[in-house]
Amino acid sequence: MNNQEAKQTDDIVFGFDRPTDERSLVLFINKIAEPAMLKEIIPRLEDREIDAIIDLFTGIMKKHLSKKEYHHLFLGDDSH
Repeated sequence: MNNQEAKQTDDIVFGFDRPTDERSLVLFINKIAEPAMLKEIIPRLEDREIDAIIDLFTGIMKKHLSKKEYHHLFLGDDSH
């Protein structure tokens, strides 16, 4: 698959360029977040893996979102 073909598919591919990586990351996260996937994977996670996932995502949100954005986008709370 060449770079142009990768950009035109719904395949999850990384390493071609930033736009393809971003599109692939969205697809990847959406696939993980599908209810059937979550139902199967979450009970299999170790406590330390749950902690690591939470730490990763909260760290990313703290780094890249303002408090107002966090409350609006993540919590759905516009009172801040």
